[in-house]
Parts: sequence; structure tokens; C-alpha cells
Amino acid sequence: MKKYLWTFVVVAIVAVAVLAALAVRGLMNLGADDRTVSGARPKAVTGADVGVDRECVGTRPVDSLPHAYDDDSPLEPLERVVARIDKLAHAHRYASVYTGLSLDEDSRSVDVWRVPSAAFDDDVCGGVVKGVTVRLHGADVDRRTLDALAERVGDDMRRWDGTFRMREVGVDERGFVRVGVDDPDTARPIVEKAYGAENGRYIKVEQVDQASASTG
Repeated sequence: MKKYLWTFVVVAIVAVAVLAALAVRGLMNLGADDRTVSGARPKAVTGADVGVDRECVGTRPVDSLPHAYDDDSPLEPLERVVARIDKLAHAHRYASVYTGLSLDEDSRSVDVWRVPSAAFDDDVCGGVVKGVTVRLHGADVDRRTLDALAERVGDDMRRWDGTFRMREVGVDERGFVRVGVDDPDTARPIVEKAYGAENGRYIKVEQVDQASASTG
């Protein structure tokens, strides 16, 4: 079973693709601080720890959703639903709600993480077509906040060279920033201290043997 996890949700011309677009600039010797990225909410558990809040099984005819692309390329039902969710995610009214999504082509299902919002849920579920299922999961942080935090951590990619090596940084759609390092036991307390307790709750330090494109 293939499952593609989105780091940054981008609509492509023919199908939905997953692209990692975090630029790493490698600034050296930045001072540790406790600044909190705006938008983070008090956190009890991460999106990965909570179950399904709502499941929407599509009843809407596939052709009732407009084509997502300018050239009217034909889309599979799953692609139409994902394209519509992507548009909702980028709408100003939901900027503080949407966290991320992943899709499973085999089961034709989409998992969406969001800060609970009845209006967003209704808009998402109202666009689910026949043959597709959407599951909504709770999160406590929006995507803009995670993107800003990931960029900040990425700026420090080489900051701790000689102590540990940071190899990749990316946003996980479930509601956290994944930081891949060569020595997580050494890196974890250092990273948590560097970015402060509030931000640290949205950072997961994990073992990565070699640098690679970070996908959510």
C-alpha cells in the first residue's frame, strides 16, 4: 500500500504531487533563544496521537466538482477531492485552521489534520465525491506556524556541526516539524533548549542516517 505524505501541498498540472520546498540557508552560530513562533496553541497531544474526529464518505457525483487545472485535464475522483481541499487550505478564512493532509491511493482516502473548525469540516465534507473517503483529525497548530518554525530550524542546519549533524528538516502533516539528525540522543535536548518550550512541543528529533529530501 502506497501512502504519500505531504510536506507542502501543491497542485500540479496532471496529478497531485508532493514537493519538499524548504530552503536551507545554513546560517552559523546563531544565538539560542526562547522566541515562540506566533500561531502555536497550547498543546496537549500532537495530531498523530488523536483519532478520527469525523469521517466523510463521498456521495457527490464526481463530475459535480470542477476541474482543478486550467487545461481541464481529466482527474480521478481522489485527485479532484485533494485539489479542492488544497484550495480550501489556501483560503484566507482557513489559514489558521489547516495543518496538513496525506492521501492513500489504494483505498482512495484522504486524512486531513486541522485545528477543529465546524465550518472547515463542512466545507471539506461537502466536496467529497463518490468513491472517496475523507477522515478529519484534530491538531492544535496551523500550517503557517509549522512552516515558519521549519524555516527557522532549517536556517540553523549547520549550527551544531561538531556536536551533532542536522540532516533534514520538514513539516509533517500531522502537526509537527520533523528534524532528522545523526545522533538524536545528543541533539534532542539541545534543539529543545534552542527553540524554547513552546516551539519544542512541535519539534520531533529523529534518527536519519544520511541527508535526503524530507517528505511529510
